[in-house]
Amino acid sequence: MVLAQKTFAMGVRIEHPQRDIDRAQFGASAGHPALGAAPYKLVAHLPNGRSVFSFCMCPGGQVVAASSEQGHLCVNGASLNARDGRNANAALLVNVTPEDLPNDDPLAGIELQRACEAAAYRLGGSNWNAPAQLVGDFLAGRASKAPGKVKPTYPLGVTWTAIDEALPQHIVESLRLGLPLLGKKLRGYDRSDAVLTGVETRSSSPVTVTRDRTCHAVSTPGLYPCGEGAGYAGGIMSAATDGIRCAEALIADL
Repeated sequence: MVLAQKTFAMGVRIEHPQRDIDRAQFGASAGHPALGAAPYKLVAHLPNGRSVFSFCMCPGGQVVAASSEQGHLCVNGASLNARDGRNANAALLVNVTPEDLPNDDPLAGIELQRACEAAAYRLGGSNWNAPAQLVGDFLAGRASKAPGKVKPTYPLGVTWTAIDEALPQHIVESLRLGLPLLGKKLRGYDRSDAVLTGVETRSSSPVTVTRDRTCHAVSTPGLYPCGEGAGYAGGIMSAATDGIRCAEALIADL
C-alpha cells in the first residue's frame, strides 16, 4: 500500500451560549421559530501566514467524546435533531502541513495526533475528563480554575487547566492570534468565558492512500481508496462526493 502525508487540521472545540450566536447572526429576529438555532462559518487569515477556521459547527449541540484508544483523548461535536441545546459549539482549527511534521514518514501525522491525544488525556486527569480552558485565560496564557457563565457540555466532565501542552506550538500561537479577529467577524466570539475543550484531532485524515486518476490504489488494482479515512475528503459532503466519484469509476471498470 502506497501512503503519503497530507495536510490536515487540529485544534479545540469552542462553546458559546446559542442565544448569543442567534443574536449575533439574526439580530432582532433572533428567537423567531422559523429561524431556529443559528449556525456560523468563520475563517481568519493571520499575520504568521496561517489561518484559523471553524469546522463542523453544531447549533444547539454538545461536545462529545471521540476517543478510540486507551489513554488517548479527543473530542468532537454533535447536534440532536431539535438543535435546542443551550450551547453552540464548533471545532476551531489550524492546518498542519507536511512541513510541520518531524520527518517524511507517511504515518508521522498520525503519530502527532496520538501524541496530542495522550497529552490531552493526561491534562484531563487521566480519567476521561477533557482538558478545558476559558478563552480569556487562554489569550492571557494562564490556566483556568473554574467556568464562567458558559457551562461546558462535554458529558464525561472537564478539568480546568491550560491546553497549550496538548497542541503544537504553531496551533496555540495561531489560535491566540485568530480568536480576537474572529470576534470582530462574529460579535462575542472571543468573549472571555467561552469554553475551549481539547483536543480536536480528527477533522480529516493526515495520510492519503495514493490512487491514480481512475481511483485505483496505485499499488493495488481493484482497490478504490475513498472518502475521509483514505485522505480524499474533509467532511460529510466531500466524502459523499468522493464516494460518487469512486462508484462511477467502479461502474466504468465493470
